[in-house]
Amino acid sequence: MVLGGVEDLPLIRSPVPVSLPAMLHPMVNIAVRAARSAGRILLRNFERVDQLTVSTKTTNDFVSEVDQSAEQAIIRELRSKFPDHAILAEESGAHDGNAYRWIIDPLDGTTNYLHGFPQFSVSIALMYRDRLEHAVVYDPLREELFTATRGEGALLNDRKLRVSQRISLEGALLATGIPFREHVHLDAYLGMFKALIAETAGIRRPGSAALDFAYVAAGRVDGFWELGLSPWDIAAGALLVQEAGGVVSDLNGGDDYLRTGNVASGTLKVHQAMLKKLQPFLSDQLRA
Repeated sequence: MVLGGVEDLPLIRSPVPVSLPAMLHPMVNIAVRAARSAGRILLRNFERVDQLTVSTKTTNDFVSEVDQSAEQAIIRELRSKFPDHAILAEESGAHDGNAYRWIIDPLDGTTNYLHGFPQFSVSIALMYRDRLEHAVVYDPLREELFTATRGEGALLNDRKLRVSQRISLEGALLATGIPFREHVHLDAYLGMFKALIAETAGIRRPGSAALDFAYVAAGRVDGFWELGLSPWDIAAGALLVQEAGGVVSDLNGGDDYLRTGNVASGTLKVHQAMLKKLQPFLSDQLRA
């Protein structure tokens, strides 16, 4: 099976044509091209998942040849323009380089993808000296392209993004992710879930953290939290939320979420209320 070519039309055609703003940062433009290259590979194989070779990385954490092919397409595109930049990618790990570092998830929502569940994305972020500078989250099924540059705001295709105006948990819609790699924090998570669902309009578990962040940025959900994520799950989405006027933190309210993998985000007031509800369930390990 050939996964890397781009000459064939995807099996699933986009329902909405994407319109790009004219003034995206040049580095974002390159990341967009890389994300679209990966997206074409994902779409081409989405209806062939029963034919894919799938292996298990850890418990309930899978990788397919599509993940690997999509990641290679992204790296090729980035390397062609920025050969000296460092890369941190989910499937191939760290690639040395200079103070610029691309953080890549070629298929965020692999389990969804392998089950034919239509919620997955490509996530690409750029850090400079440990500060997030640019972000792209791409949903190839819906042709929704979320982009952000530090200090310049966030966009969905050609529309400016702002988080919702929700000021409390009352009436709020939250997104979350259930711990799946290891169940060591499952009891704490279920306590968090119970505490939050009692105060809100509902909680959703779509299955792609990058899109969960993007939906916070777009005001589709008012907040999001998850435990045990990796940097490539968080980086691009976190900048989207921040540039759309929202807040992102670890569960202590600090900025160490890329290291801990435990993260909460939302509008200012919703985020504050979420942290208050989550605090009683934080073990020493979750506070570290």
